[in-house]
Amino acid sequence: MKLKETAFTVRAERAILFRVMLSGDRGEGEAPLEELRRLAKTAGANVVHTIVQKRPHIDPVYYIGKGKAAELSQISKDFGADVLICDDDLTPAQVRNLEKVIEKKVVDRSELILDIFATRAKTFQAKLQVELAQLEYTRPRLKRMWTHLSRIEGGIGTRGPGEKQLEVDKRIVLRKIHELRRKLHEIEKRQERLVASRKEFFTVSIVGYTNAGKSTLMNALTKIDTFVEDKLFATLDTKTSICKLENGKKVLVSDTVGFIRKLPHHLVSSFKATLEEARHADLLLHVADISSPLVQKQVEAVNTVLKELGCGNQPTIMVFNKIDALKDLSVVPLLQSYYRDGIMLSAKTSQGIEDLKRKIREMLEERFIDVELTCSPASGRLIAYLHEHAHILNSRFEDLRVTFRMLMDERLIQKLWMLDDTIQIKEISDSP
Repeated sequence: MKLKETAFTVRAERAILFRVMLSGDRGEGEAPLEELRRLAKTAGANVVHTIVQKRPHIDPVYYIGKGKAAELSQISKDFGADVLICDDDLTPAQVRNLEKVIEKKVVDRSELILDIFATRAKTFQAKLQVELAQLEYTRPRLKRMWTHLSRIEGGIGTRGPGEKQLEVDKRIVLRKIHELRRKLHEIEKRQERLVASRKEFFTVSIVGYTNAGKSTLMNALTKIDTFVEDKLFATLDTKTSICKLENGKKVLVSDTVGFIRKLPHHLVSSFKATLEEARHADLLLHVADISSPLVQKQVEAVNTVLKELGCGNQPTIMVFNKIDALKDLSVVPLLQSYYRDGIMLSAKTSQGIEDLKRKIREMLEERFIDVELTCSPASGRLIAYLHEHAHILNSRFEDLRVTFRMLMDERLIQKLWMLDDTIQIKEISDSP
């Protein structure tokens, strides 16, 4: 048995987008299917038509109702469509019923996102995560996807005559899911050890809605050349690099996969290893596209996923990116009233980057305690470590010893004795 290849199922196909708007739905600030259009474009589809149906409730059998399904069938013939893409998740029965009426392939939002992830995945870890998410999605939909359901499997090694091939396939998928979960659990453990090994550095993780400019911000902060593309989910794998702050201080910055409204739950659970950096970061940079009319809804969507990952209470700086692309400046004071410590910047032009670095340094130094350390001037490794990890306020020489007055992260102070066990450290109660 073989699942579909990890390539877009809608590549180069003519697509019709559709969704139901319930009577209680409010306006979203942009065309109702605009985000789905961008997803379809990322997947390589050519969108030829869109349909929005207003209903008091979702039809449990056809999602849009049998009459509208028949209308969709005719529209798809008129436009020569190859695939119809729904902006919501459909039940296996709804997909099956729609495909029977329309006689075209029907793809829901989760399947479309999974296809995009499958093509974007480059590393072994990302490919495992996507495959697991695909299998979790596929498992309840086997009846639709397998065509050999009428075959009977019997004999040694099965439960006996009468078992349909569907049951055999379900067991194969279940075994594969368990195997992938085992491999990803091992990767997650290694990732936890890797993250723990970086604890002598202050760690910053960039999170946010897909296409908010996270990778561009990563480039601006670290001066590395991270892949940037104006498409959804351009980054799937976590990348980590050093950002230099004022006075030579360094922090580790990690870029992460973007979130999206109605992100498939299977993807969130499968990508926990990749998101380990965010779960254990000292600080989150929550990047939002200030030029998007849905910026507040996108912030809420990211916060929902962060809570699901256990990151809801971590120290966070709101970063409103793409200020250079903002046409209506009236949104700035409104967002500033909601997010008083938010930073307005353009990662593309570097406008506001120094303000962000200054804010990161302030939050770094909030964890510092005021101490005096006395050591030998010949302790080169120790003194170099202090200059890299502490904020030295002053120093003085007395009796062939040097004393530093400094601010330093309490977690790192214990390591100083490993570098020189002759040092003396005294905490100062009143900071200057």
